[in-house]
Amino acid sequence: MEYNNISIRCGYPFVGYTLRKLKTFLTKMELIYDEGIEFSVCLFNQDDDIIATGSLEGNVLKCVAVSDKYQGEGLAAKIVTRLVDECYNNNQHHIFLFTKPKNQVMFTDLGFYTIISTEDVLFMENIKGGIVKFIESLKSPYYGDEIGAIVVNCNPFTKGHEYLIKAASKECDLLHVFVLSENKSAFPTDVRVKLVKMGVRNLKNVIVHETSDYLISSATFPSYFIKDKENVDNINCTLDLSIFYEYIVKRLNIKKRFVGTEPFCKVTNEYNKQMIEFLNKKGIEVIEIPRYKIDNIEVSASRVRKLLEKGNYKEIQKIVPKTTYDFLISEQGQEIALSIKNN
Repeated sequence: MEYNNISIRCGYPFVGYTLRKLKTFLTKMELIYDEGIEFSVCLFNQDDDIIATGSLEGNVLKCVAVSDKYQGEGLAAKIVTRLVDECYNNNQHHIFLFTKPKNQVMFTDLGFYTIISTEDVLFMENIKGGIVKFIESLKSPYYGDEIGAIVVNCNPFTKGHEYLIKAASKECDLLHVFVLSENKSAFPTDVRVKLVKMGVRNLKNVIVHETSDYLISSATFPSYFIKDKENVDNINCTLDLSIFYEYIVKRLNIKKRFVGTEPFCKVTNEYNKQMIEFLNKKGIEVIEIPRYKIDNIEVSASRVRKLLEKGNYKEIQKIVPKTTYDFLISEQGQEIALSIKNN
């Protein structure tokens, strides 16, 4: 093919007419434009039709597609190279990709390595054995055979989280607490991890980890290419839970996973339902712990953030541990509170 007749355009992200053309092209390719996209690249032919495209959200490659008419012409490589360059320009060197399983050979040839594949989704990264190195970095001191796990965001750490972790720790010889690493919360990752560690420091059988991008992140929820949108939650959970089971459960010999009941968030509630079904089939017990209440009101991180908006620290003090409260009234905590108000 002569590339002289092909033009390349980039958007941060695209808007208006070009965005509409991109969405139309993706629909033809049985893909769905992901609203979290931050950067897109499109190749146009001489008739100004999109013939190939790809996008980025953070360090995750999404919506990579080549028109059937132009398959086998090296356009996917051209798109992926531009996307990878953009990642490097943004100092993102660990890059993830999800695509359809049928594309495994193509993306392997482009320097990506399979993390896990389900019936619907193939999840890859550009570092050979990256997830294995992450799993090997997880510390697991021996306290006994009853080992449990909790995955939390803690945005920020509340007395509800404290109650959940304490209750779970009583059911285990050792409890692994995984704090989500993706920086898409009001409280930055390092702050959330610090507050969790401070909040559980007196629990000797609890060890706190970060999740990197391997659990509950933009990388592990590839809803954009799933045609049956009513089935999105099920498929999303399958990918994320497959990673949890195949790598973390087997590596750490986890027997139980604990979750708090979720009366507020439909997505989390659906995730919990799918998790129970998935892990029970694998022989892992999922234990739901009723959400902690104060004054007959469920304690939640979202409530803390709403109170921060209003500057109501008297009510906040009732529902967060002292370590969290001390942070919230610190200079850094006040900066985060201001950011929450402004947003």
